[in-house]
Amino acid sequence: MKRQIKATLAIALLSPTLSWAACDVTSGPKTAALVELYTSEGCSSCPPADKRLSQFPSREYSFSQVVPISLHVDYWDYIGWKEPFAQPKFSERQSWLVRNNGHKTVFTPHFFVSGTEVRDWRGDLGDELRRVLAEPASASIRVQAESRGSGTLSIAASANAPRSPDQLALFVALTEDKITSSVSAGENRGVTLSHDHVVRDWIGPIALSDGHAAIKQAVTTHATWNPAQLGVVGFVQDMRTGRVLQAVGASQCLRS
Repeated sequence: MKRQIKATLAIALLSPTLSWAACDVTSGPKTAALVELYTSEGCSSCPPADKRLSQFPSREYSFSQVVPISLHVDYWDYIGWKEPFAQPKFSERQSWLVRNNGHKTVFTPHFFVSGTEVRDWRGDLGDELRRVLAEPASASIRVQAESRGSGTLSIAASANAPRSPDQLALFVALTEDKITSSVSAGENRGVTLSHDHVVRDWIGPIALSDGHAAIKQAVTTHATWNPAQLGVVGFVQDMRTGRVLQAVGASQCLRS
């Protein structure tokens, strides 16, 4: 019992506001950075980037500062390994972000920090994080997730950005940590890979109207998902520029 209480307190300290019973997380007064990694198990240069993303949250960056998500893409499937965590919309989103950053080429591994492309992630990721964290928050977000039993989760989210530009949208992602995968073909053949913050379900874009948006949706979990490792992420994005105004998230928040 004491261990469970300590674990609860530890997770609460990593988030702006977190209710353990139903994974209820609200963004804080400062801007948090959304770190998106576009990756693939068919890409031999991706595992180091996957490992880097797994280092969030950390002693340096808590979930109140950095919200990580891993989006697996399918365009390397032709090499011989079919990416098990990919969704076509993730490749489409990566292409959209690339265009908004004034480029044309998609590749993996590919990092974005709050919508800004980071090509040299080993050298420049920290600089981009510090830039975003220095910005005042211009939106607020609340995300809730609760198990309804029988493999169903209830996801609710709301966002407010009353003094921000038009064409804003709210996104919500369901993520999973501590995934292992044994790759039997392609560039990583024979390698067992580990992943965190893998996006399992994606909701959005939900347009903000008069600076507000809200969504409530039931999500059916799959047999391959581990409920104890699921988390939620919410963020508000300018759909004209790709800039992310605010993000919030919690990892492993549905653990009983």
